[in-house]
Amino acid sequence: MKEKMIKRTEEFVKQVMGRDSTGHDWHHIDRVRRNALYISNKEQFGDPFIIEMAALLHDIPDDKLNNSQEEGRYKLISFMKELDLPLQVKEHILEIIFSISFKGGNNPKVISSEAEIVQDADRLDAIGAIGIARAFAYGGKKGQPIFDPGLSVRENMTVEEYRNGESSSIHHFYEKLLKIKDSLHTLTAKEMARERHQFMEAFLTQFYSEWNGQA
Repeated sequence: MKEKMIKRTEEFVKQVMGRDSTGHDWHHIDRVRRNALYISNKEQFGDPFIIEMAALLHDIPDDKLNNSQEEGRYKLISFMKELDLPLQVKEHILEIIFSISFKGGNNPKVISSEAEIVQDADRLDAIGAIGIARAFAYGGKKGQPIFDPGLSVRENMTVEEYRNGESSSIHHFYEKLLKIKDSLHTLTAKEMARERHQFMEAFLTQFYSEWNGQA
């Protein structure tokens, strides 16, 4: 039964997210799912089914990928209603999904081991080589410049400022990506993040050396 439910959820997510061009496509979802299950197995805690379902569905209600926050929530909750799962399980999955987004660092603290694992897996996909590629894909989709030296790094942002304020893809490293390593919960994720974080630092060093030409 659980395998069929996972398969049905995969098909739903592929239909909705499929070929998204902001870095939130099916391949991102699948990496988060795989890393979440890997972390759970290494740490030996968390319910694998709940973790997998939450990882698969975690971007469905994201307000930046929908016309509104309400539309995203409706899309997710409507799908969850179709699943033959105990109410407590559905509520746990929804609780995870609604608690793990970054949103400028404004989200409340996650309150379950499954939420910690899914959040760690999602944040790992925002750093390293994949994270760099996704940052520029999303920035370009939003119409942001690659870099604007005239802009300042934003601190203590509201969700609205984080989503819609003036920024660049390089500034996004300082506003989010370089903070991720120290925001992770599990030892496994922290170990995975170390090399990815160093890669981003090396990328930024090389980027600045080339920015004005003649590097």
